[in-house]
Amino acid sequence: MTLDEAQRLASRLRDELGRAIIGQHAVVQDILTAFFAGGHCLLRGVPGLAKTLLIKTLAQAIHLKFNRIQFTPDLMPSDIIGTEVIEEDRATGRRAIRFIPGPVFANVILADEINRTPPKTQAALLEAMQEYQVTVNGIRYELERPLFVLATQNPIEQEGTYPLPEAQLDRFMFNVVIDYPTATEEHRILASTTRNEEPAIAPVAAATDIEAMRRLVRDIPAASNVIDYALAIVRASRPSGGPADGVPEPVRHWVKWGAGPRAGQALVLGAKSRALLDGRSAASPEDVRAVAAPVLRHRILLNFQAEADGVDADQIVARLLEAVPVA
Repeated sequence: MTLDEAQRLASRLRDELGRAIIGQHAVVQDILTAFFAGGHCLLRGVPGLAKTLLIKTLAQAIHLKFNRIQFTPDLMPSDIIGTEVIEEDRATGRRAIRFIPGPVFANVILADEINRTPPKTQAALLEAMQEYQVTVNGIRYELERPLFVLATQNPIEQEGTYPLPEAQLDRFMFNVVIDYPTATEEHRILASTTRNEEPAIAPVAAATDIEAMRRLVRDIPAASNVIDYALAIVRASRPSGGPADGVPEPVRHWVKWGAGPRAGQALVLGAKSRALLDGRSAASPEDVRAVAAPVLRHRILLNFQAEADGVDADQIVARLLEAVPVA
């Protein structure tokens, strides 16, 4: 696949998503950026903002298998990855064990309200997201590629929820925040979704095209100054350093733990993917800045002082981008 072919495919995909999703252009851009980079997304927003419709439309536009998993407190790991059953051959009386795949055996997975299920069940997704396989009773089952997990969290209700551990949060390439639409966009939503007609989504790509795009993303060059800039941002997020290490005062005052090396990888890959979506042949420092918030907001752990002062991770990221000079 060439760069021009990749750009045309991305443009057609955005057009198809626009048939069903009104507005939310920045959210669509971030999700496509992570999707083409081979990462996974955590999507945070209140109910009713078309999170399910967005990911379902993406699966339809690429002709991929889509499964939705509603996470609840009683959900078990076997409900996600599958289970083994004993079957008896009535003719011979012999018994055999057969594996019944769970909903994780799909290309696009919506993990709805992932923080409503206990950590044991949350962790069932870890191996699938990282290794593209699941293990049941010591037997490994490969998952079909591409695999894209989009997990949602409701920021309103926190009772009866289980916050994702930092190690699991780190597996999500992007943490995307979806907000309310504008008045004009909401008017279009009300007008278009209360009629009998539903938008027809046409598949514009196959699984092999997405895998080719993901390989092309990694072939996009990132100059030494781009990698140095991503590295400087990540290292400046760690309060263990001092002013001589480029750590700004807000980080030393409000951050408990900074981002790790996986954040740097996500910054560089996200910058490459964004460049590809824009039809450019190389990543730039501006691409790194554009993906900094979704990459870092869930990887920076704030201390009690930040909570007392009403400071959130997005504010810290903004301070980082102000303090770290563009390479």
